[in-house]
Amino acid sequence: MKKIFLILLVLIANNLLAQKTQKLDSLFKKLSSNKEFNGNVLIAEKGKVIYKNSFGLANETTKEELNENSIFELASVSKQFTAFAIVILKEKGKLKYEDKIGDILPQLSFYKNITVRNLLNHTSGLPDYMKILDSLLIDKTWNNKTKIATNKDILDVFEKHKPSLLFETNEKWEYSNTGYAILGSIIEKVSGKSYAEFLKAEIFKPLKMKNTFVYTRRLKPQKINNYAFGYVYSDSLKINQLPDQVKGMDLYVYTLDGIVGDGTVNSTIDDLLKWDRSLNTSKLVSKNDINEIFNPTTLNNGTKTKYGFGWFLENNETFGKIVYHSGSWPGYISYIERHIDNDKTIILLQNNDNRNTKIPSKLIRNILYNIEPVTFSDDYLKKISGDYKTEQGNIKKVLYENGKLYIPMFAEEKFELEPITKTLFTVIGFSPEVRYEFVFENDKVKKYIVTQPEQGVRKEAVKIE
Repeated sequence: MKKIFLILLVLIANNLLAQKTQKLDSLFKKLSSNKEFNGNVLIAEKGKVIYKNSFGLANETTKEELNENSIFELASVSKQFTAFAIVILKEKGKLKYEDKIGDILPQLSFYKNITVRNLLNHTSGLPDYMKILDSLLIDKTWNNKTKIATNKDILDVFEKHKPSLLFETNEKWEYSNTGYAILGSIIEKVSGKSYAEFLKAEIFKPLKMKNTFVYTRRLKPQKINNYAFGYVYSDSLKINQLPDQVKGMDLYVYTLDGIVGDGTVNSTIDDLLKWDRSLNTSKLVSKNDINEIFNPTTLNNGTKTKYGFGWFLENNETFGKIVYHSGSWPGYISYIERHIDNDKTIILLQNNDNRNTKIPSKLIRNILYNIEPVTFSDDYLKKISGDYKTEQGNIKKVLYENGKLYIPMFAEEKFELEPITKTLFTVIGFSPEVRYEFVFENDKVKKYIVTQPEQGVRKEAVKIE
């Protein structure tokens, strides 16, 4: 009798798994047919792959299709490897999280209070190096593609101009590419190796991530098999183009190609699963270090942030503790999500960056946890729609059309709001993710709060009755 019961449990479990796989396949085939997903997907439970597929082309010119071995630029998903490299150096006794960055990099000694920890958790207050290089160099000196910037250029420019902090260190949280580029330089200075060499020796090789490496395609071009070229959609030409072919974007992707730490790691879905599995062990660093990577930061006022070392943090009543990060660079959208409590993994790598592109993490979660999608009556959605006044006095609209809510963002263009909960919505096709939370009072909408967690954006607008 006991054996029969166990057999029944196995059959039920297999049936539920098959249903999940079928639902995931239907979801991604629909997204692909709607031109909302072009890339590779891998979804696993307890390390076992339950869904893996490829959609679209790796090369628009040769018509080579994507496959499970296709290699993508990870953009900001690279930050978790930069952070992990710092953790390795700390465990080797090469540095401490509380070390002042000016003690390691003398070019930055005028920043008296910024520590390595502040760089890891985006509390440094450093200004955006991209904007500084753009204003000082790109438009004036490098506008003919004669130079590709490297991390040394960032340090030299900061040493020369000594840009002011955006806020006092650890007073606020604000996403900082500058911080992670400087971490890349710290890795090189402390280890005596290049950023690429250190990550290969200390992370990629031990984990047998054979198709993962640091790649600066324009600075040091190589012939790479299974390389997924990243494309952007040209509204004027109605075709996909390499960003190098798009005026304005070409200079941007070319000039900044040599900077490491905040991006430039390339990988595959299978290698990223190996990376995910390693974070459940103490193979490379101690369990205490792993825990610190996934712990929030406390600001001077006692507020806890939702960011650890290279990962965003989320605690959800339904899904438990989740850590995640997305990446966005012209032509590429990347995403990895790890469910710490329930051991589920979502990996999405895309090489077609357009306004329809989705990161369907919420839809995937619903399937993995057998949750029905959130739906609302027309009356409820109409109650939310209307005009809202921002703190600056500008009028913003929330539109209701055919059972859906939309946010106008550009001239004659609107983005759909997809419900996450009864009051929280995400903007479809926008990366990094933008969320709208509608605050009710006495059954009426009082205001909305719009946030972009990965950029530290938070704004409010009051509903006009």
